[in-house]
Amino acid sequence: MQTELSNALGVEHAVFGFTPFPAVAAAITRAGGFGVLGAVRYTAPGELARDLDWMQEHTDGLPYGLDVVMPAKKVEAPDNHTLTEADIEAMIPEEHRRFVTEILDKYHVPQLADGEASGWRITGWMEQVARTQLDVAFDYPIKLLANALGSPPSDVVRRAHDHGILVAALAGSPRHALRHKAAGIDVVVAQGYEAGGHTGEIATMVLTPEVVAAVDPLPVLAAGGIGTGEQIAAGLALGAQGVWLGSLWLTTEEAELHSRRLTAKLLAAGPGDTVRSRALTGKPARQLRTDWTDAWDDPSGPGPLPMPLQGLLVAEANSRIQRHEVEPLLGTPVGQIVGRMTSERSVQAVFDDLTRGFERAIDRINRIAGRSQP
Repeated sequence: MQTELSNALGVEHAVFGFTPFPAVAAAITRAGGFGVLGAVRYTAPGELARDLDWMQEHTDGLPYGLDVVMPAKKVEAPDNHTLTEADIEAMIPEEHRRFVTEILDKYHVPQLADGEASGWRITGWMEQVARTQLDVAFDYPIKLLANALGSPPSDVVRRAHDHGILVAALAGSPRHALRHKAAGIDVVVAQGYEAGGHTGEIATMVLTPEVVAAVDPLPVLAAGGIGTGEQIAAGLALGAQGVWLGSLWLTTEEAELHSRRLTAKLLAAGPGDTVRSRALTGKPARQLRTDWTDAWDDPSGPGPLPMPLQGLLVAEANSRIQRHEVEPLLGTPVGQIVGRMTSERSVQAVFDDLTRGFERAIDRINRIAGRSQP
């Protein structure tokens, strides 16, 4: 599964694996792919430095990348001053705070223990936090910097290029992809509707060739609904130079979900058990459908707030739900490929299945084209 892009980066397979877990990212790189560590959960520079140190020690000198979130559109102060987390917290309406309390009370979600931290605060959606992450990351030999919500600011692109780092950005439409090209982005990830996390409304099969044509000659990665070698072959046949996989790694043995109930829900879910909802961050993100997402999508409720207000509003609630594993509310971002995630396997075992499926697909196409080997 080699392409011009994978060869340029020095990886065996053109499989780019996004994950919030360092152990998974390192295992993807060691298996011959390109591991991309998600940085959004790191709220302190020291935490990111610690895990990048670990990545350095466990990737055998092979390449890996980092994914940050710098939203192209963000909440602004009336006087254009830089908003702090406290400023943004103060903008959350009391009606929405009451709504969160009502949901938690309805499902008898316990409080966190005295002194227990509320867990992941989704401050990584704020540009100033992402910039502190980059100050750390540029001290490491990362080979790719990806941004999930629009093109990074021009100064970030320049800094990455000055360090010899390629810049990638996710696009949900050809229009978005053209903006990335104009901004000097090196790699465009065409992320279809089927994908987990933030995603647009165009399916991967339609989106990929349109983005390939729009940004030619830039390399494109196909993303969304891809979890088999046959689907990788399809993505390359559509003109992509690789694939971007995220959901598939959630049920690997190296993943750190820390919730057996959540893992069980993922393993039992079918492709119709996800929903594209604003409940998590304020932007449409595909995730497991739960009573939590249903409550926020109910038109009788107040509705989600824009990013990053929604993420700050629900951060502690999500920590309580996850800490106490309240099953009706327990969910995670995941794509429609969840229906193929039916067992816990190592990252290497996943790669073995991907390469076998890819070979089957190529053999099948060769037979159809009358090129089969004797």
